[in-house]
Amino acid sequence: MELYLDLVSQPCRSVFLFARAVGIPFQFKRVELAAGQQYSEDFGKVSVIRKVPVMKDGSFVLTESVAILQYLVQKYSSSVADHWYPADLQQRARVNEYLSWQHMNLRAHGSKVFLLRAMFPLIMGSEVPKDKMDAAVEDLTQSLDLLEEKFLQNKPFIIGDKLSLADLVAVVEVMQPVGSGLDAFEGRAKLIAWRERVKKELGEKLFDEAHESIMAVSSLPQAMQSNTELAMLIPKFQKIFK
Repeated sequence: MELYLDLVSQPCRSVFLFARAVGIPFQFKRVELAAGQQYSEDFGKVSVIRKVPVMKDGSFVLTESVAILQYLVQKYSSSVADHWYPADLQQRARVNEYLSWQHMNLRAHGSKVFLLRAMFPLIMGSEVPKDKMDAAVEDLTQSLDLLEEKFLQNKPFIIGDKLSLADLVAVVEVMQPVGSGLDAFEGRAKLIAWRERVKKELGEKLFDEAHESIMAVSSLPQAMQSNTELAMLIPKFQKIFK
């Protein structure tokens, strides 16, 4: 099995963390997004979508992180503990509820804050307008509030006493703006305690390994400036920022 990943990407981190945590053997195929490697001819042969993560299991190619996580759970069901994606109808529905909600909420809002803080000055040649940044942070704040009040509540983990795919997908998203210098956990004791429980369950060494790239993201603009694909990437980012 091959996993095409860049650990700066939060969906890639969720797939990486899960596969490593449960002991699924895979070959790590790094696709460096900042270098534009997703637009290379070789990667285009793997996925016409040109996004990561991508899983290649023999001749079977699968995109989309949630689909990949669900595939891995089911393929390795004999060795993957039930708590990751419970067989119980209502428990699994809770996991699916979070996975469905997060795309247009925590993922979208955390990603926007990250891109504005980490990439906007390089791409647009100016600082982020205050009103644009304030609006992005407000949206993120609302998503974090819902993560606490709707999904986590007073439970150790999103579906109860056990770690699930929902927690894994959630924690990598909250970490994304942290990498850009905005501590999304600040003032949120419940989320801090939850993050520490997730880290403990996954293993702190593995958690830190997965987040090493995002915590060093301050070097990303310099890396992009030195790569030959920047001219191709700039229009794509400009479209996002307008």
